[in-house]
Amino acid sequence: MLTREFRMRRGEDFATAVKRGKRVGRPTLVVHLHVCGEEDPLVGFVVGRAVGGAVVRNKVKRRLRHLMRDRLHRLPRGSLLVVRANPRAASARHEQLAAELDVALDRLLGRRES
Repeated sequence: MLTREFRMRRGEDFATAVKRGKRVGRPTLVVHLHVCGEEDPLVGFVVGRAVGGAVVRNKVKRRLRHLMRDRLHRLPRGSLLVVRANPRAASARHEQLAAELDVALDRLLGRRES
């Protein structure tokens, strides 16, 4: 599980990442990345009601937090990353979510470096 110190909790951080960051969309998720400062990276998750009921939303959030734990080292210092689940995330297999998250991160980090 993604430890508490790396979880985004402030609304301002979510807004900054979504409004000022780069965005990559995939069928199951949309990822926003904004890099500013030298702090530890923060990751936030948005799983709306369109994804499903409370049980389904919490399951999707847990899966995404678990996936991000293994990918946290890829984020540069000062990163604000928001992962927003689309309705398809509810029925996606773990492997599909992982693959789409990897593609989104590759595009965001590659775009940032160029």
